[in-house]
Amino acid sequence: MKLNRKWINEEFVDLSHISDKEYVETMTVFGQKVETYESMSAQIRNVVVGKVLSMVPHPNSDHMFICQVEVGKDEPVQIVTGAQNVHEGDLVPAALHNSWLPGGVHITKGKLRGEKSNGMLCSFEELGLTQNDLPGVFADGIWILNGEDCKPGDDINLVIGNDDTVVDFEITNNRPDCYSILGLARESAAAFHLPMRHHEPVVKGSDAGSIFEKLDVEVPAEELCRRYTARMVANVKVGPSPKWLRRRLRANGVRPINNIVDITNYVMLEYGQPMHAFDYRYVSSGTIVVRQSVEGEAITTLDGTLRNLTPGMLVIADGEKPIGLAGIMGGENSEITETTTTVVFESANFDGTSIRQTALRLGLRTEASGKFEKNLDPMMTVPAVQRACELVELLQCGDVLDGTIDVLNYVPQEKTLPLDVEAINKLLGTCISREDMVNYLNLLEIPVQGDTIYVPSWRPDLNLMADIAEEVGRSFGYNEIPTTEFKTSTQGGYPPRMLLESRAGQLCRSLGYSEIITYSFVSPAVFDQIRLPEDSVLRRTLKIQNPLGEDTSIMRTVALPSMLDILSRNNAYHNKSAKLYELAKIYLPQEGEDLPREPKMLVLGTYGAGETFFTLKGELEAIFAGLRVKKAVYTAVTDHPTFHPGRCAKVSVEGVDLGYLGQLHPLVARNYGLDMEVYCCELNFSALFDLRQDAPTYVPLPKYPAVTRDLALICDEAVTVARMEQVMTEAGGKLLREVRLFDIYRGKGVAEGKKSLAFSLTLRADERTLTDADSEAVVKKVLEALESRLGATLR
Repeated sequence: MKLNRKWINEEFVDLSHISDKEYVETMTVFGQKVETYESMSAQIRNVVVGKVLSMVPHPNSDHMFICQVEVGKDEPVQIVTGAQNVHEGDLVPAALHNSWLPGGVHITKGKLRGEKSNGMLCSFEELGLTQNDLPGVFADGIWILNGEDCKPGDDINLVIGNDDTVVDFEITNNRPDCYSILGLARESAAAFHLPMRHHEPVVKGSDAGSIFEKLDVEVPAEELCRRYTARMVANVKVGPSPKWLRRRLRANGVRPINNIVDITNYVMLEYGQPMHAFDYRYVSSGTIVVRQSVEGEAITTLDGTLRNLTPGMLVIADGEKPIGLAGIMGGENSEITETTTTVVFESANFDGTSIRQTALRLGLRTEASGKFEKNLDPMMTVPAVQRACELVELLQCGDVLDGTIDVLNYVPQEKTLPLDVEAINKLLGTCISREDMVNYLNLLEIPVQGDTIYVPSWRPDLNLMADIAEEVGRSFGYNEIPTTEFKTSTQGGYPPRMLLESRAGQLCRSLGYSEIITYSFVSPAVFDQIRLPEDSVLRRTLKIQNPLGEDTSIMRTVALPSMLDILSRNNAYHNKSAKLYELAKIYLPQEGEDLPREPKMLVLGTYGAGETFFTLKGELEAIFAGLRVKKAVYTAVTDHPTFHPGRCAKVSVEGVDLGYLGQLHPLVARNYGLDMEVYCCELNFSALFDLRQDAPTYVPLPKYPAVTRDLALICDEAVTVARMEQVMTEAGGKLLREVRLFDIYRGKGVAEGKKSLAFSLTLRADERTLTDADSEAVVKKVLEALESRLGATLR
């Protein structure tokens, strides 16, 4: 939103004593961020008003003249010109030596056909002006300033109204009131704690008749048009706007057109309320209808483009046809022209969503549509149309008809908030008195009666006590709020699950693994790459509505393919070994639920020299020990499609299946371009949280010595070490403290299909020294259990 400071200084609050820098800094700290600011005079330097004292023909040219020009200095300067419309005694713009013009044009002294020229006489185009800025001025020649209030030596910036600064604010969408000069003037007055001058539009009226005799307004689209206000002007005299109005429009980036159109643009800038003017001659049957378009309708807009409408677009129509796109642009068939005699002023409030959708579909976004998208205050339509009619009378360009048509379909409910001084001070960390708070709010024109705040209709952003605290805080001054220590403890910490994840990462890294982070969305082809059965429940996935491509079109239900992609990439880069881990989320759809379960999986992947099934199993056991997970059970698995049938185990704790570890199936490895043995593990890490042991407690060192017994046992090849250890632990009772495997033997002396396992048993009692009889009794129980349950015998 652009704001020229001269406008608010003259009309609302005098801040002429405030420098541009101070103004910008104060407004930014006050909460209205300034993007940029620029002095309008910056592009024109050392250009003054000159008076042509004499003109003589150039001796070496048949169309040039040598002019002596008075520029407010001790002596006149000589300037050569080829303009044919300049005469002695004329006042003209003179760009002197070392002057600058818009567009970076640099003027210096020189010679033209042998005669000195100490500058240049300028046309209005060379000063960055257009015919719209200076209606009636001769365009093809030097700008003659005889009719301007100026004298030789005056800075040309003062003559053309460039003695101003334009400030460009970045307005947030929750402050639609600040998309106006009035709103920014209110903020400026409050920021500098100065009173604001308000102007209530006054329309005198005329004896030209009543609007109700000539116009009727119907609004069948009630939900999309909250309010529609109209007034009429008869005996219109279309012509140029006065200089002050043109200059204010130009400073805000709006091109002057004619007095009627300029009035609507002026009011839009001043009040933030878009307006439109219709030529009454083209309003068929004297009726304006605010409705939605129907199939097959089209309209040629003011820019001369024929636009085909789709059903549902909000239009302004007469009894026969659309004459404007509501809130966007008027129709060419109702345009204000020089022959217009009667005008209908429209000031309405339309649904922002509808306006935005129509603008996007038609590819036609205007300043008016941009304002309506912010959901403007419906209570602003009447003051805006009144201001337009007041300007008509001020400019003496028509007679305002009596009466106002005002169709109100939506009345904002009065919103109140309590003034809680204690809560506001507690939130801000201040000690502001109630009286000061009320004064701050009154400066912002937010009325307070007793302990009740009455929120104005143009402040939709004020909904909570915190919003009021913000208003008080910025008025008090954020830089004035004292620095204090926090009154509550700032000591934070990680929740238990995050601590477990952090600990798992530390353990993995201590074992030589490097962490990876992969995308959660994958290709459906990964299921075939890991040989997942067609009927597997893991193939039921969440599909992304707008994927970047087929390779990222579903949310993963298994994390192993992401690990294999990274291992494959490392192998392609000729890395001879790799040890990687990831704590990866998977997304498992739930029946009858919109959102999936999102457990975290611990995925390990490794290849290279020295990597074996037992290496990976030992590393996993070290991780479990570091996490204080209860004892894990490893069960051989031969039918897992992703892993090698002879080198795969299911991992369980307390009967809960956590996942699998093993060597990657050769066919899967080939799918990923891996031509070596690859070992992987994928476990449900989220389930580990509930499978941890209790917090460790202190246990004194044993007072009595331990007894060890070594057993060499013959068992079937199919019997696992884990099963043997489980049976021995259960049979040994509380005296058996540890079972440790120290040898596996197959060969001479051991029958085919058998193997020899050697275990070391540690026995100890807490209250006495064990005797040989005690030890032998425990060993006997263990041997009997092994033979009866597993068929294992002492070698």
